Amino acid sequence: MAKPMVVEIPHELGREEARRRIETGTIKARDALGKSGVVIDTLNWTGDRLDYSVTALAQTVTGQIDVGQDSVRVEVRLPLLLSMFASKIQTILGREGNNLLITKK
Repeated sequence: MAKPMVVEIPHELGREEARRRIETGTIKARDALGKSGVVIDTLNWTGDRLDYSVTALAQTVTGQIDVGQDSVRVEVRLPLLLSMFASKIQTILGREGNNLLITKK
């Protein structure tokens, strides 16, 4: 297992709204990704921490999302085979996380 990848995403939503958006976003992602062969196996909330696992290319990715008052910390543990995609995954997580957490006026 490669070193965990961490992405910090700042936001101005407050903890409750950020958690709500992540919860809604992960449900939408589960539906959308299922059509592509990527399966979100688990989504378990404990307080403001979401533990997840995703299977892609017969490899399982695990991690946590910790929702804070002004930032979200996403930790991803990639198996060795998928670690070559770490940079691309980190870029996508940052972009999509920002899109999800940007305050809509």
